Amino acid sequence: MPKNIKVQKLQSTLCFILVALSVFALDQFTKQMVIAHLNLHQSIEVIPGFFSLTYVRNTGAAFGILSGSERWRIHFFLAVGLLALILLFRFFYSNHHKPLVLIGTGLICGGAAGNLADRIRLGYVVDFFDFFIKKYHWPAFNVADSAITVGVFLIMLHFLLDRTD
Repeated sequence: MPKNIKVQKLQSTLCFILVALSVFALDQFTKQMVIAHLNLHQSIEVIPGFFSLTYVRNTGAAFGILSGSERWRIHFFLAVGLLALILLFRFFYSNHHKPLVLIGTGLICGGAAGNLADRIRLGYVVDFFDFFIKKYHWPAFNVADSAITVGVFLIMLHFLLDRTD
């Protein structure tokens, strides 16, 4: 492998790690602040009628799926989380030179690691961003969920822009 390709791969890997660790650290920090300063289900209105910080515990998957399956939940999340991280690492290494892939996979991996750390350590994920209009609420989410969503969007954008017809 030529030297400049090795250097490029090292730079891409360091950037990927920086993005993933930054997301993980910010996610864990914000969750610790919520746990330290809010009681469970306590809500602080930030933008009246639209946005609050509300401490909730998500014991299920997205939108509470599997929240009642105590016995299988942790095994499911560990298996799916590890498989997803392995596939993302493989995807990253085959596309490391593409900026949207680099940042997108870093965001997804950092977010996935943040939520997985909660599930292993706490048995649930701490959510707190609460958007709503009147009585209609979007399910609460966190920094990790946001990073995963933006990461998926960036990878989809990569595929739309990188099409070879």
